[in-house]
Amino acid sequence: MRKKSLSIFLILATLTGCTVIPGMHVSPFSSQSSVEIPVGKDNETILKKLNIQTITAQKIVDLEKDFNNRSLGPNNAANLYFDYRIGSKTVKGTPVLENYKQYLVGPRDILNITVWEHPELTIPAGEFRSAETAGNVVGEDGTFFYPYAGIVQAAGRTVEEIRAELTEKLSKYIEQIQLDVRVTSYRSQRVYVVGEVNQPGIQLVKDIPLTVLEAINSAGGVKSETADQRNVTLTRDGKTYSINLLSLYEGGDTTQNVMLKHGDVLNVADNNFNKIFVLGETTIGGSNAGRSRSLFMNKGRMTLTEALSDGGGVNQSTADAARIFVFRSGINKPEIFHLDAKSPDALLLADRFPLQPRDVIYVDRAEGIRWNQIIDQIQPTITLLNAFDGSMKVKPFLAPLN
Repeated sequence: MRKKSLSIFLILATLTGCTVIPGMHVSPFSSQSSVEIPVGKDNETILKKLNIQTITAQKIVDLEKDFNNRSLGPNNAANLYFDYRIGSKTVKGTPVLENYKQYLVGPRDILNITVWEHPELTIPAGEFRSAETAGNVVGEDGTFFYPYAGIVQAAGRTVEEIRAELTEKLSKYIEQIQLDVRVTSYRSQRVYVVGEVNQPGIQLVKDIPLTVLEAINSAGGVKSETADQRNVTLTRDGKTYSINLLSLYEGGDTTQNVMLKHGDVLNVADNNFNKIFVLGETTIGGSNAGRSRSLFMNKGRMTLTEALSDGGGVNQSTADAARIFVFRSGINKPEIFHLDAKSPDALLLADRFPLQPRDVIYVDRAEGIRWNQIIDQIQPTITLLNAFDGSMKVKPFLAPLN
């Protein structure tokens, strides 16, 4: 029976000896992609095969010359992908910088008017009531009533202008009048902070200017693990602007700290689009060995070495370290890169190679690995055949019954 098993093994070897087994490399390394890819050229989309670029020291130098390959680059791929994902026509950059204007009273604001030496005018509803409940509420039409002064226009005016009008009207009845006007409760102007912040909701615009940074901090800050700090949108007057919080925090770009005004919607986008994908012969051990996985780019920064490490590293048993690829779809500008890491010091180059969102890293399989796996699958069958005798009767596993 062993001769029969050996014969079966030789037959299989003969049949597969002249066959191309998937996973084996029977052709030399190609310099171009095998399929055509959509590529933008002269404002048109054409189909062409991409050249495979080798990651060398010179290639790293060329990539580092382009500031947009870095996280804070104004035209970083993350911005292009963000617009492509949401389908918006985001205005690049921030709104035109406006000088600070003093707070203008609006409808539903509550004013506190103090007339010195005249408590009957200051707190006509009772001295033990709060300023908010005893104050003068500005109506929806923007006016309020005050004794001896009548109807006073408040909306769209500063407290100084309101005070000047009240002083003029009350001076007819009170000599050397002294009065003060201030806003007790700000309720007319609102800003909406939504998205990946810890406490989304409505924030009120007060006499102190409300900026993007103050609004984010008042909302409990961004969610560090899920927020895309490079793609914060500000919707104002029918337009959507792009704000880069990371550029403000780390780059010191104060132009990103826009002053907010009534009706603004500040949205901190999620980080789900800032992913890279690791496929092929990698492993992190256990049940996840060899599985494909996606990795989040922390603050939009990750190198090829970091991605390979976080993805489990190259499988020493099955991977061909000389055939590591980076596929970059881009927006009308796809690229393919190749890293020959047969020598481990090539990972020094990989540590300088900046990845971009949606990059796909593929670690190719070593030659002959699929054949070895087929042999491993056949081996149990051969072992089972060896358990039979020449007459095809199963050898007894239990002692015969008496």
